[in-house]
Amino acid sequence: MIRCPTMEPQIRYCKSSDGPSIAYWSIGVGAPIIDAGQPPTHCEMEWQLPPVRRWYERFTAHHQFVRFDTRGCGLSSRAIAEYSLDTMVNDLETVADALALEQFILMGAINSGYAAIAYAARHPERISRLILWCACSRGHEFFDDPGTRALRDMADRDWHMMTETAARSRFSWSADEHARAYASMWRAAITPEVQGKLMDSLAGVDVTSLLSEVRAPTLVLQRHDRGVNVANRIAHGIPDARVALFPGGSAAPYLEDADAVWSVIAGFLGDDPSTGRERARPEVTAVRGGMCVILFTDIVGSTELTERLGDAAFHERSRALHAALRNAIGQAGGRVVEGRVLGDGVMALFDTARTAIACAFKCHEAASHYALDLHVGIHAGDVIEEDNDVHGGAVNLAARICSASAPGEVLVSDTVRGLARTSASVTFEDRGESMLKGVADPVRLYAVQA
Repeated sequence: MIRCPTMEPQIRYCKSSDGPSIAYWSIGVGAPIIDAGQPPTHCEMEWQLPPVRRWYERFTAHHQFVRFDTRGCGLSSRAIAEYSLDTMVNDLETVADALALEQFILMGAINSGYAAIAYAARHPERISRLILWCACSRGHEFFDDPGTRALRDMADRDWHMMTETAARSRFSWSADEHARAYASMWRAAITPEVQGKLMDSLAGVDVTSLLSEVRAPTLVLQRHDRGVNVANRIAHGIPDARVALFPGGSAAPYLEDADAVWSVIAGFLGDDPSTGRERARPEVTAVRGGMCVILFTDIVGSTELTERLGDAAFHERSRALHAALRNAIGQAGGRVVEGRVLGDGVMALFDTARTAIACAFKCHEAASHYALDLHVGIHAGDVIEEDNDVHGGAVNLAARICSASAPGEVLVSDTVRGLARTSASVTFEDRGESMLKGVADPVRLYAVQA
């Protein structure tokens, strides 16, 4: 069985009420979840970390999953006047409003736990469920730890050493490969100065008095070595809360015992726990012989459209288009991974180049109905399944061809042209060789003329 790989999320921006731009992405369909992450974050780079990406993919099987960078971090505005609990809550609300989410599930972890608790208490009508991972209600419970104080001092003296040490402390010294990658992302996500602001401001936060005002059913997840008493006190203060404890001290829910953590979360959300397990993800029909024709679509100028139409109007229009694209693909005999309508793009597999090309023009017709334009690219090649994942250059090349296409165009590789020129009633306009991002050699491309 062949499972389609996940497309990279598309970064969008929204502006908070006091000025900073907040970067975010949204993937999947279903009941929405906003994950406030573990600041400092970089919502683009963290997707490139395999354990993090696989963890997020568990949620997208059932949900619209949203990640964002709070101000001062990642792709959001870096120049900030202040960093506080209120600014974190404001950034969270800005993203929820940008996506026009009337109600959603909220997740907070470690440093974002304070904002998650505060937001759930201040806006009980918007939070359907609350999930807290290794969170505290009092800043000093985390930042007054001798090790954390040492890291705070190190941030001013040796930034590289601080991030390397903090990453290993956060994920355990045995997770060296992931810790190195995370430390590199950490340095890209925040400056030493803003890191200091973050730690200093959150050290004085105390949301204990807000616990009793949280009305949403709450799941408090905690590691034994990170403070059982802290978790129990949070759960005791929230009227409808339960605690789940896990061994060890790693701050990552996605390392080591990820299946056990996921099973508890899925049960709390009412999802099928097996859906998100590492070796039990949803699959699509097998492609005979490992060869498939891969079609990618992507909405043209989504950032500009969002600014012109407004987030809510664009979101409604893009969701309607995605439904129309899925319908067109299904009628053409293609296969879409349900729940994998990602960002502003759709990926589909076909058995023949002819049907993929015919469907591409149907996709453009559907887009024109909603006054939208599409990038469309098609490639064909072998896809290799290994360790319950899909590898090989064919899928990546198809995505790059899509990005290279002009609005309203169907751009294909020479491989697709060779497969379709005797069976499809179309012509191919030679666009010459192009250097595509991530592809070492030039690729000859053709625009299809109906």
